Amino acid sequence: MWVRSWAFLDNWFFGPNSSGPGLYALLVRMLSYPYAVIRDLCHGEINLRAMGLVYTTLLSLIPLIAFAFAILKMFGAHRDLEPIVYEFFRPVGTTGAAELTSRVMQFADRVSSGLVGSVGLALLLWTLLGTIKKVEDSFNFLWRVEQSRSFARRIGEYLGLLIVGPILLVGFIGLSHATLGSGTLEWVVGKSLLQRLSGIAIQFSPYVMVTVLFTGLYMFIPNTKVQWRPALIGAVTAGICWAAVGKMFTALVVYTSRLTIVYAGFAFVVAALLWTYFGWLILLAGTQLSFYIQNPSYLRLGLKALRLSSVEHEQLALKMMYLVGRAHVTGNRRWTTNGLAKELGIPGIAVAQISSALETARLVIVTEDDEFVPARDLGRIQLCEILDVARNQRTGGFTPHPLSIPAVDRLMVSIEEAWRSRCAGRSLRDLLEEPVAELATTNFPGPRLVRDEPGR
Repeated sequence: MWVRSWAFLDNWFFGPNSSGPGLYALLVRMLSYPYAVIRDLCHGEINLRAMGLVYTTLLSLIPLIAFAFAILKMFGAHRDLEPIVYEFFRPVGTTGAAELTSRVMQFADRVSSGLVGSVGLALLLWTLLGTIKKVEDSFNFLWRVEQSRSFARRIGEYLGLLIVGPILLVGFIGLSHATLGSGTLEWVVGKSLLQRLSGIAIQFSPYVMVTVLFTGLYMFIPNTKVQWRPALIGAVTAGICWAAVGKMFTALVVYTSRLTIVYAGFAFVVAALLWTYFGWLILLAGTQLSFYIQNPSYLRLGLKALRLSSVEHEQLALKMMYLVGRAHVTGNRRWTTNGLAKELGIPGIAVAQISSALETARLVIVTEDDEFVPARDLGRIQLCEILDVARNQRTGGFTPHPLSIPAVDRLMVSIEEAWRSRCAGRSLRDLLEEPVAELATTNFPGPRLVRDEPGR
């Protein structure tokens, strides 16, 4: 029943209803983004990532604040971290947030005083770097990035983030307080209208900080190029959800007495665990939304696995090289992964896989702007090379036992000789110069999406 329901919704959001210039089709296309995020949340992969990050957050919270203490003590600003920690725990209630903030700050102060400058600092850094690595892995998973940062790059960027991040955050808060407390601003806001606007700005300042923080995370943590517009849209959406869920969670903690009755003195700890889980869930959902905005060709596929047949691999490789070569000859705008996916009507992950194989075979070059150009003269790119790349796509699973069956071997040899003789001596330039009337008009078969089986 669930499978049929999701199939019906997928067809409604991504079928004929979403095509066309009308207002109804535009509304369906806009609603397809939140639908895709909710669908992925219901399938469970994002929830599991959020649960795992709750554990890593608890493991690294004290070392993170202790390290920030050690950095900010040099500037005499280490106590400015307390309101930031309180703001994180504020949804668990005023009393609970104050108690948790006090305990965390006490532990962090002791750790930073006892470990900084000793061997324990190495363990502290190792814990922090491992935690950030898990966060990066979750972001890369949602961005379909298979290769993470190198070890040397990871150490340099993570340490820079740990050192510069607390300084920038506390500096931003201190600058805001100085601005709000200045005599000029007090005189300006003395006017009734400006005073009300100032009060509204102060009320919304925490949400602005959360949005700015989320935008930075969405842009710099994934090991890929993230555009600022999708990152900002995802951050604004996640910030609104953060504020709304935080208020509902606070009301739930305040007006629900069962939590205190069941867990007694541990009620605040349980509430903190739940809020940390919801926080990571919101952050990851915003990441998924920013990914879909930048890569709309993935909307229908979602997090499901994609399997292409050997015929589909061959057709995809030839069509990609044909379009890239034609753009190179005519001087038109170069193709990107998203552009090719939209033109061919397939998910972008299929284009990304084939383009990676073509780049490895030195048939195409991917520029800094993620645009494809031929790696060499079109007359020197043989069709046999393109088909070899497509036919040698491996699943990475296992290598079959080399059992020799003469009848099968002879058949495979004849098939190999047949297609190679058909493509012998023909280059990509020859394919581009063929008259349009002589080209085959077969449609590209749709890729098969692997649905989650019941109980999977």
